[in-house]
Amino acid sequence: MRPPLNSVFLTTDAVGGVWTHTLDLARGLKRRRIEVTLAVLGPRPSPMQMKAAQRAGCRLLVTDLPLDWTGADEDTLRSAGRSLAMLADRSGAALVHLNSPALAAGGDFSLPLIVGCHSCVATWWTAMRGTPLPEDLARQRALVAAGYTAADALVAPSHAFARLTAEEYGVSGKLRVVHNGRPAQPMVHGAREGIVAAGRLWDEAKNIAVLDRIAPRLEMPILVAGPLAAPNGGAAAFPKLWHLGALDARQMARAFATAGIFVSPARYEPFGLAVLEAAQAGCALVLSDIPSFREIWDDAADFVAPDDEEGILRTLHTLSTDPALRARRGADARKRAALYTDDAMVEGMIALYGDVVPHRSSMESAA
Repeated sequence: MRPPLNSVFLTTDAVGGVWTHTLDLARGLKRRRIEVTLAVLGPRPSPMQMKAAQRAGCRLLVTDLPLDWTGADEDTLRSAGRSLAMLADRSGAALVHLNSPALAAGGDFSLPLIVGCHSCVATWWTAMRGTPLPEDLARQRALVAAGYTAADALVAPSHAFARLTAEEYGVSGKLRVVHNGRPAQPMVHGAREGIVAAGRLWDEAKNIAVLDRIAPRLEMPILVAGPLAAPNGGAAAFPKLWHLGALDARQMARAFATAGIFVSPARYEPFGLAVLEAAQAGCALVLSDIPSFREIWDDAADFVAPDDEEGILRTLHTLSTDPALRARRGADARKRAALYTDDAMVEGMIALYGDVVPHRSSMESAA
């Protein structure tokens, strides 16, 4: 007999949006009396992140195991998957929610397994290059595909990204969509000036370079928040933008609360948590015209093709010089953001968990 669904083994990393997503999920599960073991892969969390995990009420497990997208070889990743599966078994959890799919490639997980589809090298490469994968990335794709095969269910943060994943890996039958969500934030009233962008600034898919090129031609400064250095080496530089550094959640909330406009010219974005946070704060949204952003933000944002530099410039100029329009579009964004709450996300995940646990149990009984 497996234990009832009162404990989940959830993996995360301290590098990008997955950290924010999993902490919100852990808090919501805890409120519903589901215990969470939060297993950290990749670089160790900062002291600020450690404190945030403790406040979320989860058991934090720093594994020192590699992330699957940072260049580790196949043997290393398969070994890491076996180690992670043993940690999950020892945790007493009823289910594993794995956010690094390649670590499931060996099929070592004995517990019911859900794999989060947040991003992958193959869909990133298609969006950014449109050419066949180089050999090293093709090997990584094969591991992700094997991890998806080993999962009982897959969960994507948008229908747009679910379609990309299904097309790339042929896994449409396993895919469910649970939109990401964030706790609602109070509206801060007052002067709202400046244009802000946020995310992994080193990732060329974020297309921050276009903002660096147009910044000198705008009336408002463009402020960017997030890391410039990639975890596996290399760094970006944007000398014409105001770099705020890598901010914690409270600092980021303050930046959004005082900004008038949020801009994301991304070429590839499965969801975009920073967009949601900015919209909750009442920022007018200027977003790239890609399927995931269209799905999530509909008529609550101004859309421009990511390669239309002049169009991005014109849209930002119009909003930055018209406070009344900026306020109206910010209100539109905030109203739309109310659809994407942490409670809605958690309830969607719990429904998926409940479907997977009895399904796996019935399959084992039949065997």
